[in-house]
Amino acid sequence: MSDPVSQLSEHELAELAALADGTLPADRRAEVEMRVAASPELQALLERQRQSLALTKALEDEPSASLRAAVGERARTPRPRRRSFAPRLAAVGVAVAALVVGAVVLTGGPGAPSVAEAAELAAKAPTEPAPASIGGSKLAVDIQGIAFPDYAQSHGWHALGVRKGRVGGRDAIVVYYGKGTRRLAYVIVSGDGLPSPAGGQATMVGGIPYQTVRLSDKLAVTWERGGHTCVLLGDASRAELVTLASRYVG
Repeated sequence: MSDPVSQLSEHELAELAALADGTLPADRRAEVEMRVAASPELQALLERQRQSLALTKALEDEPSASLRAAVGERARTPRPRRRSFAPRLAAVGVAVAALVVGAVVLTGGPGAPSVAEAAELAAKAPTEPAPASIGGSKLAVDIQGIAFPDYAQSHGWHALGVRKGRVGGRDAIVVYYGKGTRRLAYVIVSGDGLPSPAGGQATMVGGIPYQTVRLSDKLAVTWERGGHTCVLLGDASRAELVTLASRYVG
């Protein structure tokens, strides 16, 4: 009998990874969960990924020697080899390989920043007042020269406040916008771009990929500006988020 795990496509593996970290879109979740429920092998694979994510979160919160030793021991533990599965995992990359080895996770490893962490920062309340507008197109706040857009005149979204924080050891800034009772949060993380979350839906605008995912129970779009990761999430449709994200790319 063939191994059901070895028969999975790269897309199916990515969806399984997204189910583990909570970024799988709602319209796909039921089907993927049914597939997992029907396969003990997939259940074991999913559980290993969730354990790896839990270990990584523990290391970020409390990087004790015992936890690091536990992760190291987990990585050294021999696992049955699946000849047909391993080559395809190499093609998918580290994010999907984590499903099998259980020691490397979707965020890129212990302590690595992630788009999900940026969304967690955005879920917090602003700590500073709204920045002023500059020329009606951008706001008087930026991170490493990447300015935040002013959506007031063009789309009716008014800046409400700012929060500065850290994402995986990097500086990050959130600008909050409001339109009636709806709210949006726009995050820019300093440094190189973060790994894209699995299971998203990509849209190309002007040659730039905008990936729509669900983060912190909100629909979000993530992309790069000037090599930095941006995340826009909140009370808006996928089409509106992509439109707002792609309006200002400088």
